[in-house]
Amino acid sequence: MARAMLDYTKSILKKVSFNPHLFSIEVKKAMQRLMPYEKEELKLFIRRLILNNPELSHCSVYLV
Repeated sequence: MARAMLDYTKSILKKVSFNPHLFSIEVKKAMQRLMPYEKEELKLFIRRLILNNPELSHCSVYLV
């Protein structure tokens, strides 16, 4: 079940990646809700998204 939450979070982040504000809100929520090992995988996913969408780079502060 935990994997489902991570997959759901990834799909939401893909959908809102057009808007940096919405993206940062969803990143904050995800970092509060996911387990530590899921957060590490999500961080890698978000870094790849940021490479493709540089306008999202300000969201990297939530990945610490």
